Amino acid sequence: MKKIIKIIKGTPLLVLLFFTVSPSLTLDAAGTKQMYYEIRAYHVKSSAQAERIDTYLRDAYLPALHKAGITGAGVFKPVSSDTAFGKVIFVFIPYLNLKQYEKVTSLVEKNKDYLKNGKEFLDAPFNDPPFTRYESILLKAFENMPSFAPPSYTNPAGERIYELRIYDSATEIKAAKKREMFNRGGEIDLFKSLGFNAMFFGEVLMGSRKPNLMYMITFQDMATHDQKWASFRDSEGWKKMSGLKEYENTVSGITSYLLSPTSYSDY
Repeated sequence: MKKIIKIIKGTPLLVLLFFTVSPSLTLDAAGTKQMYYEIRAYHVKSSAQAERIDTYLRDAYLPALHKAGITGAGVFKPVSSDTAFGKVIFVFIPYLNLKQYEKVTSLVEKNKDYLKNGKEFLDAPFNDPPFTRYESILLKAFENMPSFAPPSYTNPAGERIYELRIYDSATEIKAAKKREMFNRGGEIDLFKSLGFNAMFFGEVLMGSRKPNLMYMITFQDMATHDQKWASFRDSEGWKKMSGLKEYENTVSGITSYLLSPTSYSDY
């Protein structure tokens, strides 16, 4: 009992809730450790708010993450042709495990440079906030892709396309079948065989739209994006897989964002 009380006192609520719900989910079927990801979505109503978030992320938050041991944080904005253009900024943060999540969170909050450089964002006037709201979503990597794989493009950041896709399911069972389709069903392998540069696939553990999953695939440019998706839709693998009765109605809604990395993103 003393050990349990000690964990509760020293553990953030988000992490504690996860261990309460899923205490044994730490390894995939092959014994490979699966990473955890946090996705922050900052919703804004003006370019002025977006600029303040850029300043905070570039000068305070990402440097604090780097100092705490995170070197693969990505910051992305919708491209001009996306309906979310100018309305949201996404931040992707990878963690080796939940213990690292807890440690990094604590180190960032105690970082004096972070508190100093981020003060205008962190302590903005109540009637002039730097965002309308922001979401923090916690994911666990899929077993068939247990760690993230950022691409290494050399063309200008503004040309690159990072597509964030969110698949909602009507029930927990349907969501589990869709995850199975990606893993044992071969959907991740199909993406790989067709030359998609996937960055991550993950189950949403904590978020506002459960049950759902999220993944990100990347392309050098929009032309490559269009060509790759055409090859996917026309492939025999997808036609066969999507026609299986066991995977019918596993997705009730899809949201897709076409994004490009910011100049200060880690990739």
